This record gives sequence, C-alpha cells and structure tokens, in this order.
Amino acid sequence: MSVVKAAVFASGTGSNFQAIMEKSDLRCEVVLLVCDKQGASVVEKAEKYGVPVLEFNPKSFASKAEYEALLVEKLMGAGVTWIFLAGYMRIAGPTLLQAFENKIINIHPSLLPDFPGKDAIGQAFTSGVGTTGVTVHYIDEGIDTGPIIAQESVDVLPSDTEEALKKRIQDVEHRLYPEVINQLMGK
Repeated sequence: MSVVKAAVFASGTGSNFQAIMEKSDLRCEVVLLVCDKQGASVVEKAEKYGVPVLEFNPKSFASKAEYEALLVEKLMGAGVTWIFLAGYMRIAGPTLLQAFENKIINIHPSLLPDFPGKDAIGQAFTSGVGTTGVTVHYIDEGIDTGPIIAQESVDVLPSDTEEALKKRIQDVEHRLYPEVINQLMGK
C-alpha cells in the first residue's frame, strides 16, 4: 500500500506542526510545509525534520486564485493528497478547496461554533465561559465553519491566566491533532 502524502500549512511558531512530526506512528508522510509568513519559526522546525518548505508572500500575487493555483501545482507535483492547517492564518479559497475537496483539515482552539476566527483563546478567556476546548474540522469556504471531526473540552479554571489556559489548550491540540490525522488516514 502506498504512503499517503500530506502538506502542513502554518504561519507561526509551528507547535502543532512539531506535534504532528513527533508522532512516531503517523500514518502519512509530511512531504511539504507551506508557510505564508517570512521568518516564521515553523520554517526552522521543518528544516530540522528535513521537510521541504514552500515560503510564499501571497500579497506578491495578483489574486488569491493565482496564489492558490501555484500552491495546487506544487502540492500536486509533490503527490500531496491531504492538507493539515496548523496555525495557518489565511482563509482557503475556491481554487484550493476544489483541488483538495474534503481533504483539508484544521485545528482550532475553541469548541466551535463558539469563538471562531482569530484569538479564540482570548475570546473564551474574557467571555467568562467555564469551558472551552479544541476542535478539529474540515475546511470549507467560511471561517471555522466546516464539518466537525472531533472536539475535546478544556475547563476554564477560576485561577487561570490567559497564558495558563493557552498552555492547557495547546497540550490538548498537540495530542488530539495527530490522533485525528491517524484516524482519517486509517479510513
């Protein structure tokens, strides 16, 4: 049986990328990191794991469609069949969504549909909710609106700081995301 090839898209530190790469029994091969932020520390992590990096500045393209067309060409050329978003701070457009229909997943630091978009942890912390969590979901044309694959709750403790809550959420993300990836690759 051939190995499933995947790409990870990330824009920042790459802690979820690292968690995926550290999963010893990962049922796919990460063959590419796509990064849209010059100087993001995820690039160093990819180099450490020997994963080729595609760094792009989407603003240097005439349109999102042009940018995504080049991404699709590179992804197809690398044999990629799945995309895992791990802190990728762009909304996927129709070009990417059509080329990888039902094959793009994301991890989000809240129990969607609560607190979609940016700063979900900060939104949960300041709202006063007693529970937040982590969601892994398929990507669609909306912002964190795709079908949910898995969720796990994280209590917001009375003694929490936003940083303490973030740490506990990331601990769940780093365990849950690779597990969900393996479940999907087992299908």
